[in-house]
Amino acid sequence: MSNFMKVSQSRRKHPPFVSGRLAFSFALGLMAFAPSPVLANVDANTSMSVQQQKQSINGVVKDANGDPVIGASILANGTPVGVTDMDGRFSVSVAPGTELKISYVGFATQSVMVRSGVTNYNITLKDENSALSEVVVVGYGTQKKANLSGSVAQLDSKALENRPISNVSSGLQGLLPGITVTGADGAPGLDNGTILVRGVGTLNSASPYILIDGVEAGTLNSLDPEDIASISVLKDASSAAIYGSKASNGVILVTTKRGQNGAPKVSYSGYFGIQNATALMERMNSADAAYYYNKALERSGKAARFSDEAIKKFRDGSDPYNYPNTDWYDLAFKTAWQNRHSVNITGGNEYVKYLASAGYLKQSSILPNAGREQFNGRANLDMVLSKRITAHLNLAYIQNNYRDASSAYAGGSSDQIIRQLNIIAPWIVYKYEDGTYGTVSDGNPMAWLESGMTVNRNNRNFTGMIGLDYQILKDLKLTLQGAYVDASQRYSYFQKFIQYNPNKASDPNKLEIAHYDWHRTTFDAFLNYDKSFAKHNFKAMLGWHTERYKYLPDWMYRKNFPNNELTDMNAGDASTQQNAGNTRELSMVSYFGRLNYDYDGRYLFEANFRSDASSRFAEAHRWGFFPSFSAAWRISEEPFMESSKSWLNNLKLRASWGQLGNQDALNDYYPWMNTYNLNAKYPFGGQLTPGYYQGSYHLETISWERSTTWGVGLDFTLFGGLTGSLDYYNRKTTGIIMNVSAPAEFALGAYKDNIGALRNQGVELSLAYAKQLNKDWTINVGANFSYNKNKILYLGEGTEYVVDKDNRNRRTAIGQQYNSFFMYKATGKFFNSQQEADDYTAKYGNPFGRKFMAGDLIYEDTNGDDKLDSNDRIYTKHTDIPAITYGFNLGATWKNIDLSMIWQGVGAVSHIYNREVLGEFSGDASHPSTLWKDSWTDDNHNAKLPRVFETGNSPSDMTRAMSTFWLWNTAYLRLKTLQLGYTLPKSALKAIGLEKVRIYYAGENLLTFDALPFNIDPEVTSERGSSYPLLRSHSIGINITF
Repeated sequence: MSNFMKVSQSRRKHPPFVSGRLAFSFALGLMAFAPSPVLANVDANTSMSVQQQKQSINGVVKDANGDPVIGASILANGTPVGVTDMDGRFSVSVAPGTELKISYVGFATQSVMVRSGVTNYNITLKDENSALSEVVVVGYGTQKKANLSGSVAQLDSKALENRPISNVSSGLQGLLPGITVTGADGAPGLDNGTILVRGVGTLNSASPYILIDGVEAGTLNSLDPEDIASISVLKDASSAAIYGSKASNGVILVTTKRGQNGAPKVSYSGYFGIQNATALMERMNSADAAYYYNKALERSGKAARFSDEAIKKFRDGSDPYNYPNTDWYDLAFKTAWQNRHSVNITGGNEYVKYLASAGYLKQSSILPNAGREQFNGRANLDMVLSKRITAHLNLAYIQNNYRDASSAYAGGSSDQIIRQLNIIAPWIVYKYEDGTYGTVSDGNPMAWLESGMTVNRNNRNFTGMIGLDYQILKDLKLTLQGAYVDASQRYSYFQKFIQYNPNKASDPNKLEIAHYDWHRTTFDAFLNYDKSFAKHNFKAMLGWHTERYKYLPDWMYRKNFPNNELTDMNAGDASTQQNAGNTRELSMVSYFGRLNYDYDGRYLFEANFRSDASSRFAEAHRWGFFPSFSAAWRISEEPFMESSKSWLNNLKLRASWGQLGNQDALNDYYPWMNTYNLNAKYPFGGQLTPGYYQGSYHLETISWERSTTWGVGLDFTLFGGLTGSLDYYNRKTTGIIMNVSAPAEFALGAYKDNIGALRNQGVELSLAYAKQLNKDWTINVGANFSYNKNKILYLGEGTEYVVDKDNRNRRTAIGQQYNSFFMYKATGKFFNSQQEADDYTAKYGNPFGRKFMAGDLIYEDTNGDDKLDSNDRIYTKHTDIPAITYGFNLGATWKNIDLSMIWQGVGAVSHIYNREVLGEFSGDASHPSTLWKDSWTDDNHNAKLPRVFETGNSPSDMTRAMSTFWLWNTAYLRLKTLQLGYTLPKSALKAIGLEKVRIYYAGENLLTFDALPFNIDPEVTSERGSSYPLLRSHSIGINITF
């Protein structure tokens, strides 16, 4: 018996470095309560089997282009038996029935069964990203794309590789149907934009739930794009319900690259590039601005400010200090530089696979004293600890150091600098001979820039995840994983004392410092069961999740420092000191599950549930249950469709229904508890005694927002290469959390309650085609289109609308879209005479209390009561969130040359551009657009703009009233990305020991087509013109694989 045991143990397939007992001990160290693994019993069949006769076989391994794959690993029944040579060839001796697995980094593993008598094998490895399109990452696992019954969009790494983008979120524009990215600008590190999945589904935070390798991330911008293997977007309730209360706005799952079998392989990618503003408003020079300012004064019955002689001197530049012509844009905006470098090493065998990567990004700004520096590192490790136990370790660190040019305004960001560059008159001198700055009441933007004042932010994020898979039975697997996220931001801003004018006092210098720390701990445990018999296939999952989140903010402030060089907090005046800080905590526990069933791959069914409990809610309302169901019919797999297989390769009909929750609408950590402030003082006994008072009023009944979504979809593949999908969805959100005014006698602010309701619906279409035409040519094309619209259903009893607190020209109203523009309707025509203006006033009146004049806008009496007043304001058809988004991607390779481009566009969208964006005539804040040259005059009745007018001076600013005239169509089509690359022949690389070298050019935001009559980027959303310009970039890069 002892000899038998010795033989059988020698044949066990444990890794050579770990025994079953050691694996068990390691598993206990990974997870506190990992179930005890069952050590392998003696396999009598193995020990008693008769060895089959081996045969010699030969093979050659090539890639999709027919090139040999050098150094590919060959495994026979899981045991390494060889590698391919310089010609991709291998020779091994194995028994018939042996399964050979051929693997290489960057390719999907290929399996071949050795057949008796067959001695030669030709094997083609598919690109790893091609394999990803067949297997889709979903919540807590993967599924074959053919078996999906929900709506999931997936993007592979190629869509983001080598692009000169500083963040991932803006790189998604135009790539996936149903994904909208808005509000991006060009500020280094702050250019991420807002991601919406299938539009707006709430009146509160509509950001999707983002996970990186299964760990909540909050943002995509804690990633190096070169680390990404795939991105999946769970768009409907059926696919997202597994994440319950966090998934109401969609889910984005990012999978990073991992190690592969094979010898160590080192890859480097890097680029150097330049950046400039995509568009800057063309503004008048001093002479033209002065001329038109005089015209504006003339229209107001006022004397001219500038003489003809002054205008002449502005134009000829003969006296630049007294009659300057300052080009503020040229002074401030410069060419920015950026470079990124990424390197990774990957490799492994059947027991250990590893990937380690490091990255560096440096990006300057088009403004002085601003920029970004990023360092990032990642390590992913997969280990086979025993026959039944595998472990996974993910470590990631990223640090971003941001520096933003600062103004002397509160908050200190560059927004005020850009606004001031837009409005300061060109007749204000930049700097006099003695070095003093020209000045206006709001300040000289170049003085701010040249002072060296900056806002500094240092962001750090560490994420660690450790996981364990334990194969309890053949069909039953337990997964345990724990994660810890530690993030922090250090903020500092020193506002310098700047004496613009010797005769005018300046604000004192001051220092503001803030520290923010976030800690999140999560743990997941789930069982997966997978069983098939006959044509029935079952998959089931049941899991448990818990998390704890802690937020620790601290803030401190002092002013009146002795000078601008002593910037330590202790140097400030202690009597001006202010500080604040308080710790906040959240926790959650969840149960979740999923059941999949399919019959013969034709009839598919999936059910999900998640039950969440959040500390944000009182005990009686803490739990929320979120179920979903989906089904699909693969029509193409029916016997009656057999005759169509030659052209209709796949046809699948999908339907889904589900409910999701949302607690992120609450920015309060304790919304159900009345809170108290401890900084009160009360007079007792002739002195002030510390005390406290109630600071807020809350309802214990507050709970989850809840959205119910149903949808239908169609997936198809035609002629073996054209794939597509078509979806319709309808989502209704109820219990939307809104502010409610507390009773006046409480003397407290508004409290939160579940009140509002909103409907969101839309359609999506995507198409893709890829084909290798011959040995030299391959092509791929793709297109996507989305349309989305929302409608407010309910805002509370007696409430018809809610006015935007930041912009009174916007309202959220019943029957309208979220945050609609609300304004007077302009006819698009002007009064061509004073008599016409007076006749209009006599008939309709004047709601503005000022006289209409020739050249003013004509407004429509929309309600037909022969009276122009505030009741004639209307809700506009479009908002600043595009209802239509679309994209096209094109790619081709010819021999070693590759070309790719992405076109991206939006439609059914509008923005307000007036006043400061187009420029005003208002004292020394007069920097008008050249479009005002085409303004109404007695000789130009078909002008693009109304008469020039002096802002804010009665009775001449009638055209300033907010109306549809100033609402511009900002639909556009943009060449988002262009890449042209050349890969050096492999024959030229062998001698220097390199496997692959590719050199390329990449451009971003190269061309834009829009209908705007002035030069501004249509993605700029600021009505005051304070948005940092979007950037166009040109880069040269290289990819090297050793």
